[in-house]
Amino acid sequence: MWYHRPVITAELLQTLPNLKIVASSGMGIDHLDLDLLSSYGVKLSNTPFVVSTDTADLGMALMLASSRRLVEGYQMAVSPDTEYFPSDWLGSEVSGMTLGIVGMGTTGYKVAQRAKAFEMKILYHNRHQRNKEEESAVGATYCKKIDDLLQQSDFVLLSVSLTPQTHKLIGKRELELMKPTATLINISRGLAVDQDALVQALQNKVIKAAGLDVTYPEPLPRDHPLLKLKNVLITPHIGGATKKTHRLMMETMVESIQASLAGLPVPNEVL
Repeated sequence: MWYHRPVITAELLQTLPNLKIVASSGMGIDHLDLDLLSSYGVKLSNTPFVVSTDTADLGMALMLASSRRLVEGYQMAVSPDTEYFPSDWLGSEVSGMTLGIVGMGTTGYKVAQRAKAFEMKILYHNRHQRNKEEESAVGATYCKKIDDLLQQSDFVLLSVSLTPQTHKLIGKRELELMKPTATLINISRGLAVDQDALVQALQNKVIKAAGLDVTYPEPLPRDHPLLKLKNVLITPHIGGATKKTHRLMMETMVESIQASLAGLPVPNEVL
């Protein structure tokens, strides 16, 4: 499967009685019915670690671009109507600010490594606390309650898998806990955020801004209010979209397929 195609349905599986494995590109598996695949005896693999480096890079890029208003600045710089650059046109600093990472898996941890270079104070919320050595390496502090992270962070970055527990994890209540000067960055899945609540929060200045690599649906309808807000930066789900990573994703999928057909343990099998 490449970018969720083809769609796996019971009807499709019924036409493929010899199917051994579905190898899905990327990290997320929320587009797949795991129980359905299991009922047909079909294994599933993905490519979770291949995309983490590039996705972490994009998380930092969204944070920097949003805080320094790069898109607005570019538009001003190239506009035929621009006669001068206003001295009071200001962005927000990133260095020294507090970053709250929700989901400290492989990608979240790589974001923390990058944020350390910007001398950021790093908080994180995760199902399980990382060991002391890992925390110390990036200077991260564990928040058992997500509310504590939301209240203290200047940037809140989502790096979670989409599960029933993380579906609309950030809603109206959570957004209202954030600082009015805070920015929300989402590099996980669009449905991890209540998008209607986010629109209201951005319009009413409950939070300052958002940088989104993911939305629902993708792409958004052309008349969606998120597309009209200047304090929102949206990219087209490009977290892992580099030439090297796409090649590695394909190689990883092929390895999983070959192992399955040979009756060997499947690398990156989703259990």
